[in-house]
Amino acid sequence: MTYEEAKGFIEETYKLGSVLGLDTIRELMKRLDNPQDKLRIIHVAGTNGKGSTTSFLASILASGAYKVGRYISPSVFSYREKIQILTYKSTASELDDKNLGAEQGLRIDYISKDGLCKAIEQIQIICEDMVRDGHAHPTSFEIETAMAFLYMAWEQVDFLILEAGMGGRLDATNVISQPICSVISAISMDHMEYLGDSLEKIAREKAGIMKPNAPIITCNQEPEVMGVLNKNAKELGIPLLLADVSRVERINYNRDFTEFSFSADSSSRKYRINLLGKHQVMNALLALETAKKLNDMGYIIREEAIERGLRLAICQGRFEKISRSPDIYIDGAHNRDAAISLRESIELYFTNRRLIFMIGVLADKDYKSIIRILAPLADVIITLTPDNPRALASDRLADEARAYCSKVIDERNVEGAIERAYKEAGSDDIILAFGSLSFLGSLVKNL
Repeated sequence: MTYEEAKGFIEETYKLGSVLGLDTIRELMKRLDNPQDKLRIIHVAGTNGKGSTTSFLASILASGAYKVGRYISPSVFSYREKIQILTYKSTASELDDKNLGAEQGLRIDYISKDGLCKAIEQIQIICEDMVRDGHAHPTSFEIETAMAFLYMAWEQVDFLILEAGMGGRLDATNVISQPICSVISAISMDHMEYLGDSLEKIAREKAGIMKPNAPIITCNQEPEVMGVLNKNAKELGIPLLLADVSRVERINYNRDFTEFSFSADSSSRKYRINLLGKHQVMNALLALETAKKLNDMGYIIREEAIERGLRLAICQGRFEKISRSPDIYIDGAHNRDAAISLRESIELYFTNRRLIFMIGVLADKDYKSIIRILAPLADVIITLTPDNPRALASDRLADEARAYCSKVIDERNVEGAIERAYKEAGSDDIILAFGSLSFLGSLVKNL
């Protein structure tokens, strides 16, 4: 099987859509001899901050000399980005200059094309057998999840940081039986058609990743969310640890990094992160507390690994600067709370700067709230239609934005939006592209 054939098989299953439930993935994994049961897994769910939290945590563990697998979705710049192996080398000169983070010593390798083909060859045969035996055909997400488990087992990673998809309880990643711990990042309103129309209902779905004998670590949440998490933890008889942002002190927001101090056990330590935005302090703290809990459980993670890992963490597409003169940033703000976080970052870093927004969103997102929160900040808004079957048409988005901004231009596609943004922006202006992660990769390729 060639790489193109393997990708073609996966893409053909996109038409099956998203199907919540564990019956199909359980059957698929059983026929693959349950590779997930051979892995030490840290399961991460939540609405916002999952990607950044897993980036911080993977970097910390890799900095502690562990071989770390990371499974994420969606990808931004490369399909193979979904499945990663992180390692750390103390001398950056040993690394390939083209590798992400090479100048810092952190090595991030995506699943190899050969590895992807080998996994899909096995999975395709089993999918065909399942259908013949009367089972549903696995969806693309179920296939990708199975591929991640296979590849991580072959690579013999020390840890797999497993990011749940849209949910938790019925998410394909929840086929695992015993994580070493579970992590829940910020929960907010998103995917309501699948998860429920209230924070409490969504929290119950996310809390479904919690398992007996696996401590749960979470961050500051809304009261109704904490009520659900505390209730589940009590019923399962497991500790719930809170990464409490109120213990963070002396935060220094620089244009290129953030420094903060964190008080624990009557002492205070200073940390530095290069992921920008106020919300990243909470995500970093969640990863930090998870690492400390793992250390308490017998996995050796020294303080210097935590400090270095937080500093070296990379998370593409999250308030990331990708070009200069004019400065261009990209961000995956795709729901109300993510839009609020992005607004806070804009107000923090871009005071008195002229702002040109490029926006593309999916129709099933709360785009009206996103526009209401962010559009008043813009001097110019350029809309586009992401290359995604769920995309919202750019003219509808433009109509929504005109209620908040006097200059809105519908450019329909990424190429036209980029050309228009460069025409509109002076060298001191800010171009900010946000919305669906599905268009950010194509945007960067076209710059």
